[in-house]
Amino acid sequence: MNEAFYELSEEKQQAIYNASMEVFGDYEYKRASTDLIASKAGVSKGLLFYYFHNKKALYLHTFEYVSKIVEDAISDTHLSEITDFFELISYATEKKVKILIENPFIMRFSIRCFYSQKEDVSSEIQTEISNEKGKKYDAYFKNLELGKFKEGIDPEQIYHMLVWMTDGYLHSRQMEGKPIEIEDVTREFTQWTAMFKSIAYKEEFQ
Repeated sequence: MNEAFYELSEEKQQAIYNASMEVFGDYEYKRASTDLIASKAGVSKGLLFYYFHNKKALYLHTFEYVSKIVEDAISDTHLSEITDFFELISYATEKKVKILIENPFIMRFSIRCFYSQKEDVSSEIQTEISNEKGKKYDAYFKNLELGKFKEGIDPEQIYHMLVWMTDGYLHSRQMEGKPIEIEDVTREFTQWTAMFKSIAYKEEFQ
């Protein structure tokens, strides 16, 4: 990416990010039009490619931008102070929901990224998603009170199971052509965490 992009006003940078998230979120990578992105951002296609050398570079940079937005929204001082596994998950979920509500393009783009397959960007995106899962667990759950868990329960496995259940729910809605509503996802996730808490925690901590 051309560093001149950062010399643009924050408003113009945001317009390009929003247009990129919207178009890449609405269409498969190969069908997403850079002409449409440029039009929605209010810049020429030539200028768009001056900042981002090609379509793939624009997509990958948008992915990095979204990842940072979500990471910054979740990570704060209080997060590192929480030692209860399920309290931490609930807090992080609330923060993530807030950023998704404030910017609906992020959710559409993120879902499209997660299910990217056999496209020019798929290998890079899936590698990055896989790497981030491990990093986030290590970063978020390093101060856990492990004594709350029943013997033989691995909190990292529960974390991954919750991620898989959420991914499965989103994929199911997408395959069925049904809209994905933040309130519905949050409600389902709350029920899953309550179920896992009753399974994983010792009785006195439930």
